[in-house]
Amino acid sequence: MLKTVEAEFYAELEEKKSRFLAFLVPIEQFDTRLEQLRTEHRKANHHVTAFRLIHDDDHIEEGAKDDGEPAGTSGMPMLKVLIGRDIINCGVIVVRYFGGTKLGAGGLARAYSGVASMALDVATLVPWQRIIRKTVTGRFDQTSEIERQIALLKLSVIDRSYHETGVDILLEGPQATIDEMDAFMHELNLY
Repeated sequence: MLKTVEAEFYAELEEKKSRFLAFLVPIEQFDTRLEQLRTEHRKANHHVTAFRLIHDDDHIEEGAKDDGEPAGTSGMPMLKVLIGRDIINCGVIVVRYFGGTKLGAGGLARAYSGVASMALDVATLVPWQRIIRKTVTGRFDQTSEIERQIALLKLSVIDRSYHETGVDILLEGPQATIDEMDAFMHELNLY
């Protein structure tokens, strides 16, 4: 089952006097947070990233950047942690302050993947659900029953549009919950 985060989480690791600061962020905040961290940590040697994003067609886009570290020693190990834990729609940004001692390729890979794992360990992971929108239509005499079901399913109402025969209600919610609403509408012969 795919999982994600709804807030930012932080972990820190020190390895041979190098400091690794990991920020696990929702994908919507990823680019903005990266720019903020570059500004806040101007003296850091590296800002390494890895992310996973699922598109509407279920295609998963992934990326990793080493930001000056030796190729494959930092971003890719962090991405592998995200893949291994079935994490989606978020990214990890690791700010590294060099401590004066070279860690070698293996040491770098262990440090970057380790601090990414630590951030996931402290994170509150939630099951990822596709959020969709759907319009339901009902007659005026059915409106209260439809509204009651919407409230029961905890769907968000984005818009209500009234017309001469009834109402169109634009809903937003997890795919599975929208499917439940569809079943309710069919059961009442409202479609």
